[in-house]
Amino acid sequence: MYRFRIGKAAQLLGVSPDTVRRWADQGRVATVRTEGGQREIEGPELARLALELGDQPLDDADSVSARNRFPGLVTRVIRDTVMAQVEIQAGSHRVVSLISAEAVDALELEPGVPAVASIKSTNVVIERAT
Repeated sequence: MYRFRIGKAAQLLGVSPDTVRRWADQGRVATVRTEGGQREIEGPELARLALELGDQPLDDADSVSARNRFPGLVTRVIRDTVMAQVEIQAGSHRVVSLISAEAVDALELEPGVPAVASIKSTNVVIERAT
């Protein structure tokens, strides 16, 4: 059976290693000890937790029809007079969207601004996160 060290599990879940340790201490995720005393999470247990986390809606998810939402940070905006390319780093995922330059201005998107990439079908919608 495959096992994940706390750091790798945290990376896969998009949280900090301290968060995974805290969840383990609280009994939210089961761990096993290696011969050296390190905690690891068995693959099926990590998959169960990932599904549990995926079932938790974002605060305002009921107000948007898109369910594939990735909160992150704007890392790059490339624009011309009509269109713009916006890049968001959402955990370990880089999401790129082409939107109007007018939308970039209205949302005040620039590197360092929190935003949410909402993906529905083949379109990526960018909204300003609060």
